[in-house]
Amino acid sequence: MAPPAPASALHRHQSSLEGILDFSSQPPLNPAHRASAKRRLDQIINHFESEGIRPGRDKYDRVKLVSLTYDHSKSEKSKDRLLAAFFAFSGLSITADEDIDFEDPTRRDEIRASLDNFADYLFDNFFLPLKASTKKTPQPSPASHSAVMSTQRQGHIFAGTPERIANLRGACLIRDRYRCVISHKFDQAEALKRFALQRRGQGEACDQDGQPLAGQRFEPLEVAHILPHSLTQLDSQGELNASKEAALAILNMFDDGAAHLIEGIEIDRPGNALTLTQPLHTYFGDFNIFFKPEGTVPHRYHIETFLPQGFTYDVPVTRTLFLTEERNIDPPSSRLLAIHCAIAHILHLSAAGDYIDDILRDADEYGIRHDGSTELYRLVGLHLNNWAGSQAHGNVIV
Repeated sequence: MAPPAPASALHRHQSSLEGILDFSSQPPLNPAHRASAKRRLDQIINHFESEGIRPGRDKYDRVKLVSLTYDHSKSEKSKDRLLAAFFAFSGLSITADEDIDFEDPTRRDEIRASLDNFADYLFDNFFLPLKASTKKTPQPSPASHSAVMSTQRQGHIFAGTPERIANLRGACLIRDRYRCVISHKFDQAEALKRFALQRRGQGEACDQDGQPLAGQRFEPLEVAHILPHSLTQLDSQGELNASKEAALAILNMFDDGAAHLIEGIEIDRPGNALTLTQPLHTYFGDFNIFFKPEGTVPHRYHIETFLPQGFTYDVPVTRTLFLTEERNIDPPSSRLLAIHCAIAHILHLSAAGDYIDDILRDADEYGIRHDGSTELYRLVGLHLNNWAGSQAHGNVIV
């Protein structure tokens, strides 16, 4: 853990928490103020980035996490949100024009503490809960074709999460032609059903393109959320808690307005989901597999991985995602896939992803350590804020 920040920096950090959740009402920065704020943020990043991960103080590269989050913001308005949040944390005026003064050691330490606090805020309220809660999308039996089509036509408000997920799974299987969008393996359950019909004399078992299924590759397929269902999960009072509101505010720092794409039941729409095999679902949920747009062809992606060679032979690969002929089931959202890709790169390049894996693995293997080294406050925070449901990690329920 990093040592305690100077008192004045901590005071500014705490006082900024109330206002950081929503910058939507703030007017955009004018070009001069935006350029000045970016220049001064760059000065801070450049001054401290050579320190990297400080032994005994950092578990991940805080400077790089802040820098990469800004770099991966998709629009001017998104970048303005992040600048406003950072300068609120730092206690610096966002409209000032003078260069940052690092000559005074006390002031320098305060600025570094503010940068660390801001990185930890992003980590604790977005990157940690997002990665911890993407391990698994529930897999109820897919809804029937007629039920799926009915809900697509009517914009049906589903009765509850299991029904929503069942309809989502059914819709994605139909849209993705019963194939994993990465490996192109055909759904095992659907193949068995079609072979059973063939044995009863009801025609040859074929795929959606009319090709015989005999000799093709099969595997159980799952529906995978691009951004996790827990991101908009309500509390017992039917409201979003402060942690979820903070996460959605940070999401808008990546792509302004993106939170509206997944609000309410939209989180369980086909635009936020893919059909994947179980191993690829796990890797995608861990942000170890990501989709990058390929040229200007709509819905065409180069799919890459941060995994060491040998973990999966299905990537890298370039795929054009499936669409229904009637266009009545939305394709995976390019905006959400871009956000997923950005998160994957930030987690990997800042080592925050490895740190999160260490936290969860440590809890799985050892539970609460007697020497106090377990990141207990972070695990408890996940549980109290309803990020990981009842998932057990060793002796800790998060």
